[in-house]
Amino acid sequence: MSTQPARSAAVDGLRVHYTRAGHGPSVVLLHGSGSSLEGFAEVAAQLAASYDVICPDLPGFGRTGPRPDRDYRVPTYAATIARFLTALQVPHAAVVGNSLGGNIAWNLALDVPDRVDALVLVNATGYPDKALPAGLRLARHPLLRPLLRRRLPRRATERGLRDAVGPNSTIVDDAMVDRVHALSSRPGNRSAFVDFANTDQPDRSAEIPQITAPTLVLRSAAMDGQHFARDIRGAQERVHPDGGHLLPEEDPEWVAAAIAEFLPTRTEDRR
Repeated sequence: MSTQPARSAAVDGLRVHYTRAGHGPSVVLLHGSGSSLEGFAEVAAQLAASYDVICPDLPGFGRTGPRPDRDYRVPTYAATIARFLTALQVPHAAVVGNSLGGNIAWNLALDVPDRVDALVLVNATGYPDKALPAGLRLARHPLLRPLLRRRLPRRATERGLRDAVGPNSTIVDDAMVDRVHALSSRPGNRSAFVDFANTDQPDRSAEIPQITAPTLVLRSAAMDGQHFARDIRGAQERVHPDGGHLLPEEDPEWVAAAIAEFLPTRTEDRR
């Protein structure tokens, strides 16, 4: 998917970078914090045979870069994604999100339910008992914040990636570290990550039972703070036995197959 021609859309004072491929019902793939649209590249490539697959770089990450207003609250992200889809003339879509992307996805389902055909949450965040990744904890440290705005050591990127995958994963190699480090080091992205990490996020977890979109929960067995299958009426859940936080990259075949099996009857009636 990352080999598709680069595109961008003007939204909220940003040029939101994205890729789009395939034909059929629209599916939007939202990556997690510290990542980029490349995190869903292999999943997107498999889904593009049957769907119109849209992968944006979220504000503050990848090639989209930092928000001028430095507002990194999750509901703001959700509103930006809604306007992004409007700019692309996509009235409604299935929305898939990993980690932060999952948090944005379920906020979108709460705020504009008529635009979310179905919801797929992949190790999504949003519950207050969810443990913070090491990178976010470091970015909140008052002594490290100013340093991280200026420089992010490559070894810190590698350590963060290794902490984010399952114990049996072999996907973290030099190419992956170089890609993630280069994108994280683009102008403004380091400061955007620090701003995001220190944003006081509203706790909307009590609203999660109000979600009405058909929902599939994909989670790794070791993930904490995962109560979506309990709280969303009718939600289906699949558990990966040994994946880490980055399931779309660790086992894209498993993720893509689960999404493809779940989506057809959820999207066709909205076409």
